Amino acid sequence: MAKILIVDDDEKVTTLLDRFLSSRKYQVTAINESSKAIQTARTLRPDLFILDIMMPPPDGFTLTRELRADPNFSRTPILIITALDNSNSKATTFGANDYLAKPFDLDELITRIEALLPHS
Repeated sequence: MAKILIVDDDEKVTTLLDRFLSSRKYQVTAINESSKAIQTARTLRPDLFILDIMMPPPDGFTLTRELRADPNFSRTPILIITALDNSNSKATTFGANDYLAKPFDLDELITRIEALLPHS
């Protein structure tokens, strides 16, 4: 079972994603404080990160850079979700593997996750 760490300051989003992805047999950990993301990741060792961009520091771009700088997560897939327009090139420039704009379709989310985690 693939482990997913969701980091988004919006509790409604993390609750929705947690319930939906857990029902799809993913092991989900959702946190609403990006400042706890690295420590949580070191404990959890997720197979995939789902990060928001617009969060209190560190924002999703900074968090992506920090994860990529850590040898434990330099190759762990990162999916950025955000309400920002035209963030795709920025997200991938900062090291994310994929990008999904809010609001998004949950089936599209699963498609993206399955592409990033082919063994799931």
